[in-house]
Amino acid sequence: MFALSPAITPAARRERSFHAAPITMSGTLYPFKVNDSLWILGNGYFHLYLLKGAKQCALVETGISATADLVLSQLEALDVRPDYLVVTHPHSDHITGLDHLRGAFPGAVVMIAAGAASFVAHPKAAPAIIAEDRHMFRALAARGLFSQTAVVTMPPSLSGCRILTDGEALDLGGMSVNFLSVKGHSPGNLLAWIAGTKTLLVSDSLGNHYPGRGFFPTFFTGYNDYMATIDRLESFRPKRMGLAHNGFFSTSGAIADIFCLSRKSAQDVRRYIEDCAMDDEDLARSLFGFYYTDELAVYSPDNILNCCRLLVRRVRELHTA
Repeated sequence: MFALSPAITPAARRERSFHAAPITMSGTLYPFKVNDSLWILGNGYFHLYLLKGAKQCALVETGISATADLVLSQLEALDVRPDYLVVTHPHSDHITGLDHLRGAFPGAVVMIAAGAASFVAHPKAAPAIIAEDRHMFRALAARGLFSQTAVVTMPPSLSGCRILTDGEALDLGGMSVNFLSVKGHSPGNLLAWIAGTKTLLVSDSLGNHYPGRGFFPTFFTGYNDYMATIDRLESFRPKRMGLAHNGFFSTSGAIADIFCLSRKSAQDVRRYIEDCAMDDEDLARSLFGFYYTDELAVYSPDNILNCCRLLVRRVRELHTA
């Protein structure tokens, strides 16, 4: 039995009260205005961030197929047509809304980090991405969130997209956005930093957030890289920080707690894997039994179990390198 619980840490208890954006699954309180240059679109499960400059706009995150119509209606209500669509990383819950958005805004430039296109083009990726998107649609529809039919039949092609390098800047007109290429969570992982307002959009690089409970750590491509990314992001000292799922924070105490919870969740899982006398498969299933609940249960069981297997593998690699 996995005995560690992020829900009981003091930081996790304080974190409950620090949501600047309303956490609602229906989308009825979205789009949420943070300031004149930043809006949160989507719903509580999926945050997409609209960056509005004086001349151009960028949409950071593209969501899943089931959120696409909702996001398009929110953009229409704001009378905005994005000039840029930013894919933060190529996991299914961050790319299957792209083709819908690209179809609505054919002139928009799609931006990715190196490694994203090859990940999606892998022969094993397509069926997994489609299966996960359909599962998530059914899971969310069962919760009364969506009524349209999921229509994705293949993952979006990322070939020919503009590849951003670490630190590359985008001028939207009176608003400069720097993109950060980071490691640890996913190949082709891209984040956004708006220095003018000290706003950091971290996607899933700190883990998958449970409001009030902490994080499911997601060091799927490397533990040390993941921890280094947490340290790097914290060094920016953001005043606002947006996650891809379930959270936007705008107080120094909340942001400090989020970094603490993210780091501790990864350290706790590493320690559990190293200290527990189980074989690797039993370890993965033990982690799955602990984490597969609440918001994480909208993902397929196979997906999250495979994620737990990756966590075990990445910890084992620390002792075999």
